[in-house]
Amino acid sequence: MRCYFHLVNSHETIPDDVGIEVTDLTTAKDHALQAIEDIREEAIQLGASWQGWRLDIVDPSGNILLSIPLDPPLHSVGSFWKN
Repeated sequence: MRCYFHLVNSHETIPDDVGIEVTDLTTAKDHALQAIEDIREEAIQLGASWQGWRLDIVDPSGNILLSIPLDPPLHSVGSFWKN
């Protein structure tokens, strides 16, 4: 299945036009968590903030499969499953 990782806040969307091919939603979530970790590390280095942003995992039809806020610690992500 193909998934796209869109970065979204209340005013703006940064779309992922390329996406990745994954076997299931769990694999997509793992990739998303790694991407969030990378975003956070870069934000720390640049002094930037992703407060209020989330990463939406979206299917090719535009349906949101999972939404993960960028603000909370990664260990609490399990509570953000959208099914």
